[in-house]
Amino acid sequence: MIEDVQRLIDDALAETPPGRRVWVALSGGLDSSLLLTLAARAAHRHPRPLYALHVDHGLQAASAEFIRHCHRLCDRLGVPLFIERVSVDVTAGRGLEGAAREARYAAFAARLSAGDTLWLAQHRRDQAETWLLAALRGSGMRGLAGMPRERDWAGSRVVRPLRELPRARLEREAEAIGLGWVEDPSNVDETLDRNFLRHRVLPLLESRWPRAEASLARSATLAGEADGLLGELAALDLTACGSDPGRLALPALKALSAPRRRLLIRYACQCLGLPTPPTARLSALDEQLHARSDAQVQVAWPGAEARCWREELYLQRPLADLPADWQVAWDGRAVLETPLGWRSMQLERRLEAGRSGKRGGYRVRARQGGEVLHLAGRGRRDLKRLLQEVGLPPWRRQALLVVWDGEVVAAVFDPLEEAVLACSAGYWAEDRVCGAEGPYAEEGAEGSCAEDGAGID
Repeated sequence: MIEDVQRLIDDALAETPPGRRVWVALSGGLDSSLLLTLAARAAHRHPRPLYALHVDHGLQAASAEFIRHCHRLCDRLGVPLFIERVSVDVTAGRGLEGAAREARYAAFAARLSAGDTLWLAQHRRDQAETWLLAALRGSGMRGLAGMPRERDWAGSRVVRPLRELPRARLEREAEAIGLGWVEDPSNVDETLDRNFLRHRVLPLLESRWPRAEASLARSATLAGEADGLLGELAALDLTACGSDPGRLALPALKALSAPRRRLLIRYACQCLGLPTPPTARLSALDEQLHARSDAQVQVAWPGAEARCWREELYLQRPLADLPADWQVAWDGRAVLETPLGWRSMQLERRLEAGRSGKRGGYRVRARQGGEVLHLAGRGRRDLKRLLQEVGLPPWRRQALLVVWDGEVVAAVFDPLEEAVLACSAGYWAEDRVCGAEGPYAEEGAEGSCAEDGAGID
């Protein structure tokens, strides 16, 4: 029996690209202790850099014993152990289990590097519990899909090699090799939702339906397949709506059925790394999509918002205006600290074509209204008119950085995109994204893209 489980772990390790670091999340309980032990054996046959990572949540006195056990086990196996201590914020409204999970994943992200693989020890019963919790929350297909066997996350790969195995099987394997582990006292606390399901609900279900755990886990697998198909459908709809998840063409979006519209909006938010809207907010947004074209549509939910403008639906993080009285001196070269964060830009005066003038002596202010630029070959132009021409949405216009050289508007930067929007004649501006190639950069100015070529976060 042990050979079968060991072969499963050997195969999982062999699938990991050579040289890629493999981290095992080690709590000190049976599941993770067994996973690390089998992984250490597999590493002799399929050499990979193997490490153990223990997250100390600091929530109970037994945590010191967990750490001692992890040290003993890793010393015996010859596996380097890293300890991450975290603080669990139980006041943020996510509950103890949700807050602990968030803190744990933050610790994983802090320790892992891009390209690393993280192994988690969840098994079939964990999957069944996850499905039940999602169903009781009224989750959609994504929630009912439970825990994928593997997925990309934060530049790393998360794998659950034991996901298809029942807990009873793991217990037999641990006993067969004489493995020791530490029992978490909180596992018997039935005030926690998952423990209540584990100790009360699942045993009751299995007393009537002996294969309840396997059936629930199977339902999660089928839901995962269905969710994948829905993702493919949403990707097709995204292409039909312009391919940009942050700006969906409203005519094409409204031509879809209501369920497909909602699916596409959730999918677009996931592509952008935004929280998906709760059901009530999503329904409210869907209703407002059919408002008249000049209506000020804005629907917000924690961490994101949706707005409509010029027949497009914008999905984005909530935006803040610059304080009207904000201003700062700038030398034209230093990275700017603004209320919206640090921004990288450059600006210099031009003496004549091809020659650079002196830098510095600028003031950077929030937009006040009435600003005027003198564009090469175009003459005097109101900033308001220029913003209309480039199609900058109204809600972003009060976040612009206006650079003054005495009484002259030298340039206007968009801090959200770190891009030059306009540059007056006699000045040369460069942004982080595309050099001096802004829509109203000085004619003939030459900029170069920064090495990272990145946009906003």
